[in-house]
Amino acid sequence: MRALATLPALPITLAVLYFRYDTIRYEFSPEGIRMSWGVLFRHEIVLNYARIQDIHLRSNAIERWLGLARIEIQTGSGSSSAEMVLEGIPNPAAMRDFLYDRMRGAAAPAPDPNAGLAAILQEIAAEMRALRLALTPEVPPLHPHG
Repeated sequence: MRALATLPALPITLAVLYFRYDTIRYEFSPEGIRMSWGVLFRHEIVLNYARIQDIHLRSNAIERWLGLARIEIQTGSGSSSAEMVLEGIPNPAAMRDFLYDRMRGAAAPAPDPNAGLAAILQEIAAEMRALRLALTPEVPPLHPHG
């Protein structure tokens, strides 16, 4: 009975799924991933690589038959579900490796841009000390009985 009742909703469900498929866009920037979709209501998710905690590959029988998979990306937000799902990915292992590389690169500490400046300032200070010592006249010690 339920299957017959859901039959009239099938065209609506297929239309919703088609428009989601047709409007979904992924953008990979140096900082993170941006995913957007929707016709009437636009949805957008922006996820920084530094927030990625775990990446899962999932595929059902039809996706495997088509050579596709979903990549589920989880963050430390406390939710048990994926924060973002990249759908219909033709080479999921390569995409997973790309995301892991970006995730590790984002987690690595950035080089200190002032490290070179600190070394230069220390060198200048050492030269100034040497100049001060060279320019200061030596005063002979005072001997009371001399």
